[in-house]
Amino acid sequence: MKSLQARHAPLADTGYQLTVLTEAEAAGARLPAFAEKLRETGLLPLRPTRLQIMQINVGRMCNQVCKHCHVDAGPDRTEIMTRATMQLCLDALARTDIELVDLTGGAPEMNPDFRWLVEQISALGLRTIVRCNLTIIVANKKYHDLPEFFARHNVEVVSSLPHFSAGRTDAQRGDGVFEKSIRALKMLNAVGYGQQGTGLTLDLVYNPSGAFMPGAQQSLEREFKQRLGREHGIVFNSLLTITNLPVSRFLDYLLESGNYESYMQQLVAAYNPVAAANVMCRTTLSIGWDGQLYDCDFNQQLDLLVAGNAPKHIGDFDEARLQDRAIVVNQHCYGCTAGAGSSCGGATT
Repeated sequence: MKSLQARHAPLADTGYQLTVLTEAEAAGARLPAFAEKLRETGLLPLRPTRLQIMQINVGRMCNQVCKHCHVDAGPDRTEIMTRATMQLCLDALARTDIELVDLTGGAPEMNPDFRWLVEQISALGLRTIVRCNLTIIVANKKYHDLPEFFARHNVEVVSSLPHFSAGRTDAQRGDGVFEKSIRALKMLNAVGYGQQGTGLTLDLVYNPSGAFMPGAQQSLEREFKQRLGREHGIVFNSLLTITNLPVSRFLDYLLESGNYESYMQQLVAAYNPVAAANVMCRTTLSIGWDGQLYDCDFNQQLDLLVAGNAPKHIGDFDEARLQDRAIVVNQHCYGCTAGAGSSCGGATT
């Protein structure tokens, strides 16, 4: 099924546009609008607190085609951030108090200017996260030195590993992915990542393989550490749990399997106002591969630009106007506010 397209409708007395997915709204007509849930809990309109993180999608090209991917990334994607757009991001960073730059894709390492960008961010003295899919490290010899490159620039590595078993990982991410991921993790461990006293951070990301929410982050982390350590000799710092949002491939799966409404009902029933108050879009600005500005990576994939008078492109960056914006919300936002909350940094409560 083709990914759903968004339409926009004004939300009364909030001053911004509510975005509606037509087919999804029809399928979930009995579900309360997320904006109304925010209103009930005193959070509408949702606004930024303080801009702390710039998340930059440097391209949608990837060496994998994962079933849950909300970016719809793959080897056939040609969208790629140019060095000129990267420079605009760097110029904006130099004018702000942003503390962390989060590089994502696709496989961000496949952008030909990826290493240059990391070097420039490092020169600014900022923390850098790279969302590495692990298999890219062993995919081609030109990437084999990535662990050393990451370590040299003190990059924090955040990598998806759906499970500590080959069967469940390969079912979600493709045949042979688990074995390649284990090889890459051992290469990262060998240069100090995840090891005590090195200061080199290696975090893993868990997200469910079906239409259900993740378990408790702390208990899953203990289980992952025990199994990966005992069976493969692998160490890492933290496990981050992320709820699958009904966007792109995962939304297609929910609709095709008839699970959309029941999954959304799970998320609605688990709505947590504390998690809603701590959603990542309140501290994060998402930059698309073409320099367009979004409230979060999920809104980016739905083409939901920042709202109101806020600048729409990194070349027009204005922190004060961005700080004053209302954040665009939709039904998929239930995923970030259910239970313990979900963000690119894992659970939020």
